[in-house]
Amino acid sequence: MRISTVYLLVIASAFFWGANFVLAAPILADLPPLWAAAMRFVLGAALMFGIAGVRREQLLAPLKRYAGIYLLLGAVGICGFNLFFFYALRTTSANSASLIMATNPLLTALLAVAFLGERLSARHLVALPLALIGVAVVISQGDMHKLQSFSFAQGDLLMLGADLSWAMYNVLVRRYMPQGSPIAHTSWVMAAGALLLVIAALDSGTHMSPLDGKAAVAMAIMVIGGTVLAYLFWGAGIARLGAARAAIFLNLVPVFAMLVGSFLGTLPTSAQLLGGLLVLGGVSISMFPSRRLATT
Repeated sequence: MRISTVYLLVIASAFFWGANFVLAAPILADLPPLWAAAMRFVLGAALMFGIAGVRREQLLAPLKRYAGIYLLLGAVGICGFNLFFFYALRTTSANSASLIMATNPLLTALLAVAFLGERLSARHLVALPLALIGVAVVISQGDMHKLQSFSFAQGDLLMLGADLSWAMYNVLVRRYMPQGSPIAHTSWVMAAGALLLVIAALDSGTHMSPLDGKAAVAMAIMVIGGTVLAYLFWGAGIARLGAARAAIFLNLVPVFAMLVGSFLGTLPTSAQLLGGLLVLGGVSISMFPSRRLATT
């Protein structure tokens, strides 16, 4: 596969993930957050198993061997992240949520130091406070007095929980994801997360209701693009570029979220733009490849 094709794939993943922040709004207008998350991954897992079937992937053998790993990754990266994600977007904007998530490469790096013994570069040490200042500007909406009273929107705090869940998932994937078919492994991780989300939704006392036309289209795009294709494209990008180089493209997620939101009529505020520049600047400093990597 040509390197230009790989770049297009990871850019497409960033676009789909950015669009997810905007697509969630019409879905949450019709569904409680737990059912929205459960439906996304039930449909996503079903589509992944369909792809695995067409490709004649071996599914039962890895399940018998790695069921515990699939459950762990599904609980943290699918169930945990999506519970925070969908609840957050009920009370915060897509722009703020996507900008908070832009710190994920840095947060992943910190957890990798703690749990994997990796070392932070000088660029990480410079970038971290800059990105965190950007997050503070976003969640305070430019009013730093809110930092003193901790009067953040509840959705911003929930989005920080989603950010932590995804960072932990990245670290767990690095340590525990088995070698072999990414389609088979991803199918089972999605299935495990979907099962946990369905159990949580059934226990919540809320009910699933039919989606209207707008919400159904948003869900279809989120499942096909923001779940299945994004995961598959991202896996291909990591396989070719490596995790560190691929992570650079996560910087595009808030940019795409703002662009999609602007196209649909939701313009970013000046505080979000300023916070976004700080977040993207900090993360870019941290994740920009060394000269040696950039020339390979």
